[in-house]
Amino acid sequence: MNKTLDYYLSLPYIIELTPDKDGYWFAKIPLLKGCMTNGDSRADALEMIDDAKRLWLETALSLGVSIPEP
Repeated sequence: MNKTLDYYLSLPYIIELTPDKDGYWFAKIPLLKGCMTNGDSRADALEMIDDAKRLWLETALSLGVSIPEP
């Protein structure tokens, strides 16, 4: 079965959020190696990680890279 981008986007990947002392937030999806971003606020970081996840998955699918599932 060929799994689509929509399939992977629907999976419940765990997101780790870490605030720093300057008020910024770092977000990453540990299961998707290298999928990370930061934002000016918690909400901004969550929005940015959604974009990063989509781009990570699109790239992996186009390159035929194995995508881990939660």
